[in-house]
Amino acid sequence: MYPHHTGRAPVQWAVEVHHPAPIPPAVPVAAPLVPVQPGTLPSVASVVLPDGRVVTGYAIDPSKPEPVAAKPAVSRTAVNIALGGIGFGAVCGGLILLTTFIAALAALIHQLIILAAVIFGGWIAVQVFTASGHRGRTTVNIRKAVFKRNHFHG
Repeated sequence: MYPHHTGRAPVQWAVEVHHPAPIPPAVPVAAPLVPVQPGTLPSVASVVLPDGRVVTGYAIDPSKPEPVAAKPAVSRTAVNIALGGIGFGAVCGGLILLTTFIAALAALIHQLIILAAVIFGGWIAVQVFTASGHRGRTTVNIRKAVFKRNHFHG
């Protein structure tokens, strides 16, 4: 709560005032002398200002920007994408040939199984239908046979 609501005397706040202190001016320091070769002294230029004053100083050559590295005509990313497409096309061609080879091999195996079934079935048919021939077998004429008490006497 605020002090005037409590019935007490208001609190006195201590206030400190700070005044800024002036900063003494910097003492100019002489720049170090750099030895210059006699033939490389820069040229001195003078400029007359509109109010008549003359300013003399060394001419400063404008700084030249560093040459930018020449960019290739085609970016590396484009080259990588193109090479990836060529490789993918080559792989797809190989996969198509592989699937064609597998399909042809399956068809060959299928035809061989059918051929074996036809040959084996034909051999069995020949064996069955030629069994009634007279090749070394005994033929019994049942009409002349006599049956006595369920026994055959031929």
